[in-house]
Amino acid sequence: MTTLLQINTSLFAEGGTSSKLANQFVDAWRQQHADGQVVVRDLGSEPLPHLSAERFRAFLTPSEERTEAQQAHAAASDELINELKAADVIVLGLPMYNFGIPSTLKAYFDHIARAGVTFRYTANGPEGLISDRKVYVFAARGGMYQGTPRDTQTRYVIDFLNFIGLRDIEFVYAEGLNLGDASRKNALDAAAERIEVLAA
Repeated sequence: MTTLLQINTSLFAEGGTSSKLANQFVDAWRQQHADGQVVVRDLGSEPLPHLSAERFRAFLTPSEERTEAQQAHAAASDELINELKAADVIVLGLPMYNFGIPSTLKAYFDHIARAGVTFRYTANGPEGLISDRKVYVFAARGGMYQGTPRDTQTRYVIDFLNFIGLRDIEFVYAEGLNLGDASRKNALDAAAERIEVLAA
């Protein structure tokens, strides 16, 4: 059975444009994978706590030495990592907030970046420990940022995913959503066409 992990990060949860684009792809994917399983992690409706010193220390402490609270923190992180490892395809809904990624996504990244678990340091530099698989990123933006210095999202997301071992990444952009009805319609139509091609 093929498993798809959908990670929504819009503060509007299912109502966000990035989530709707991700849903369009997942719906099309289901048609091609009738026996496939879809797991949804909605960080808008169920946000993760931001990384704290307490949680970080729990990740660093050997499992046999962890307190009960530290075990709980590590277990929550392990659940996210196991969910990621179990997926054959990953779909990420990515809105842009104030030129950056949602803080909920940063918290997610902080919970899955675990030395010795999702990456390790070697004599040749860091090495990702998550086996590569296809990642689709649906980026929704109010303005036009792709290819400009203000697009801080694309490089950051690629760098982080590469760091843990994920390199096969496809971005679908819907930009200019707040620049008038015509701009919004053109962006969403173009994204829908791209989704249809990718899911086929």
